[in-house]
Amino acid sequence: MLLTVTTTRSPATDLGWLLHKHPDKVQSFDLTFGQAHVFYPEVADERCTAALVLDVDPVGLARQRRNTGNELLAQYVNDRPYAASSFLSVALSQVFGSALNGSCKAKPELAETPLPFVARLTALPCRRGGEGFLRRLFEPLGYEVSATRHPLDTHFPEWGESPYFTVELSATVRLADLLSHLYVLVPVLDDEKHYWVSTDEVDKLLRHGGNWLAAHPEKEQIAARYLRRQGKLVKSALSSLGRDEATDPDEAAAAQDLAEERLEARVSLHEQRLATVHAALRASGANRVLDLGCGEGKLLRLLATDPQFKEVIGVDVSVRSLEIARQRLDRQRLPDNLSDRLKLLHGALTYRDARLEGFDAAAVVEVIEHLDPPRLGAFERALFGAARPGVVVLTTPNSEYNVRFENLPAGKFRHADHRFEWTRAEFASWCAGVCAAHGYTARIDPLGDVDTEVGAPSQMAVFTRGGRE
Repeated sequence: MLLTVTTTRSPATDLGWLLHKHPDKVQSFDLTFGQAHVFYPEVADERCTAALVLDVDPVGLARQRRNTGNELLAQYVNDRPYAASSFLSVALSQVFGSALNGSCKAKPELAETPLPFVARLTALPCRRGGEGFLRRLFEPLGYEVSATRHPLDTHFPEWGESPYFTVELSATVRLADLLSHLYVLVPVLDDEKHYWVSTDEVDKLLRHGGNWLAAHPEKEQIAARYLRRQGKLVKSALSSLGRDEATDPDEAAAAQDLAEERLEARVSLHEQRLATVHAALRASGANRVLDLGCGEGKLLRLLATDPQFKEVIGVDVSVRSLEIARQRLDRQRLPDNLSDRLKLLHGALTYRDARLEGFDAAAVVEVIEHLDPPRLGAFERALFGAARPGVVVLTTPNSEYNVRFENLPAGKFRHADHRFEWTRAEFASWCAGVCAAHGYTARIDPLGDVDTEVGAPSQMAVFTRGGRE
């Protein structure tokens, strides 16, 4: 695990005073999880670079943990020795503690002066959000962000991209601010902590983020991830930051869904989308149908009341959404012969699931745009390669139509959780790739009223499996 900090403010060797580490020395520090080493690969008045290297001992960590019989192999085989994580935050506080607190007795005025810095992390995991979330975290703080994603394996490009990036953050800031941003946001990007999170973590978050976090546009996500989504702790932190009540992540997702529906209400798109997908499934002649990413069950309610469908399975990664779907279906008071043929399953669409194999058709309605682009390959393999339904009806927004939504700012997506929105040409290209790789043919139809310049507001592909199995 490697972090470098570079400055070009002359004399750049003042970085040694700020970090309280002499440029002519290599220093090592014992930590509970291994060792940290500090050295200077570049030392000159024009440019100076300090490096912090963590030597994490995964075997020692595993010995410290009580063996519960679960995830035994994962204790030894993981990315912790290599990828920036909460271990780095601990090292920053213990090795660069004075600099993190803004203290420099030898040159106090230097500690209060914004200087040109470039921080470089060689393997920064950006889980659940990818590069877009990385930029949403650092760019509002004034950083110029350069990110290069690493493949899972250069010898097997078909495996796709990894969640790891080499990242450079450039800005003119106080060193204490740079270190505090890294201290808080690196574990947020990793979305994991190596130790138990308690009320002490709220204090750490407020101490190191209090002077910038309150105004950050992603403060709710930052607090939720930093505190491992422990509701009471998140609410306490956000309340202290000036927000009276924190939004539950499931409530936030529901609010985002509602905002998208309201945005599209002018063109009655939501109702048209469900009706069109329902009609396409009927036309396929399917009897056993999957609703993948079923959410709160709006399409399920249509399918459950249609006698053509003898078995309907709803699948979603959100347990809360499945609970709401069940409650709404129960309120619908379906006859026993209908409710018996409907089932809800908890599952992720990017992993092979034997329960989903052998169905006549699958609906994937406004789902793929919520996946990080590097995960699309896994989704394709799980659905088209493993589950292999006879027909797949898939919809996604047409980004070209966004200019017709008066309340949508330029460059913004329709839904806060969208990772991308495709043009018609981009969608067609993706569909062609899926067909070529997995033996399907696809028909692409506009979904909604067609604008002569920008097309329909949404787009639908009907994939039909063909060729030999």
